[in-house]
Amino acid sequence: MTANSDRNKPIILQRADPFIYKHSDGYYYFTGSVPTYDRIELRKAKTIEELQEAKTFDVWHKHDSGPMSQHIWAPEIHYLDGKWYIYFAASEVDDIWKLRPYVLECTGGNPLKDEWKELGQMQATEGDNKTFIDFSLDGTVFDHNGKRYFCWAEKTGGQFAASNLYLAEMESPIKLKTPQFMLTTPDYDWERVDFWVNEGPAVIKNQGKIYITFSASATGACYCMGLMEADEDCDLLDRNSWKKSRYPVLKSDYDKNIYGPGHNCFTVDKDGTPLCVYHARDYEKIVGDPLYDPNRHARIMEVKFDGSGKPLFEFY
Repeated sequence: MTANSDRNKPIILQRADPFIYKHSDGYYYFTGSVPTYDRIELRKAKTIEELQEAKTFDVWHKHDSGPMSQHIWAPEIHYLDGKWYIYFAASEVDDIWKLRPYVLECTGGNPLKDEWKELGQMQATEGDNKTFIDFSLDGTVFDHNGKRYFCWAEKTGGQFAASNLYLAEMESPIKLKTPQFMLTTPDYDWERVDFWVNEGPAVIKNQGKIYITFSASATGACYCMGLMEADEDCDLLDRNSWKKSRYPVLKSDYDKNIYGPGHNCFTVDKDGTPLCVYHARDYEKIVGDPLYDPNRHARIMEVKFDGSGKPLFEFY
C-alpha cells in the first residue's frame, strides 16, 4: 500500500461504521456493521493490512423478536477496567426505528472466543428522563482527565426530527453519571442534506485540545464529517467549551471516486502515527435506500495536523 491510488482503496470490504481498537497485546481488533445488520462480528490481526483476510468470529446474534431484534448497527469494542465491552445500537422487528444503545460484556479475556453476556440497554442517570427515550445510536466511550464519557446520537421528536450529538460522564460501563449535554445539532447546510443529522462521534487529542469528529446528513454521497474542538482542561459538559468547524473536514471526492466518507474512528499504526478509519463507497448513484446498499467499505488515512494542532483529513 505505497502508491497513493492504492492507499485510497478499502482495507475491509462491505463493513460500514468501522471500528479498530489496538490493544495492549499489540493486536488490532476490528468490528463494524455487517450488511445484513443481524449480528456482531469480530476479527483481529497483528497489522491493519492483515485484517481483511483475518478469520471472523460471530460473537453475538440478534434476537428473533423484541429489543435487539433488528438493525444491529455500529458496534464498538472497548477494553475498560480489565474487561471487554461492546457498545452497539439495535431496534425491534415490530418497530424498526426504535433504536437504542445496548452493551455486551465479555465473560473472559478472549473477546473472539469467550462468551459475551447481555447487560441490556445503556442507562441514564437517576432523574434524567430525556436520555435514551427516542431514536438513539452510535455510542462511543472515551477517557479524559480522570473521567469517562459516553457520546452518542439521539433524535428528539420522532424518526424525522434532527439527530443531535450528546455527551455525558459515565458512572459505570452500563450507566451514565450525569444528565445529557447536547454537544452539537445540525446547524449548517452540509449537515441537513435529506436529513438533519449529527452522528458517529469519535475522539482524538492533540496539542492541548480534544477533538470530536462526527458524521452529517443522509448516508449517500452527501454524507460527510464535521469537527468539534475544546481545550483539554475545560469542562467538557459546558456548551461554551466547544467550537464547531464551519465547513466539513472530509467529504466526497468525485475525482478519486470516494463517496459519502464518514462514521470514522481513530487508531494508530505500528509506529504510533494517528489514523482515521472511515467508510465510503466507490460510486455515487445508489439503487434503493442507501442504508441497505452493502458497499460502504472500511478505509484508512493518516491524520495530519495543521500549525495549530488541528487534525487534517485528506485523501491520498
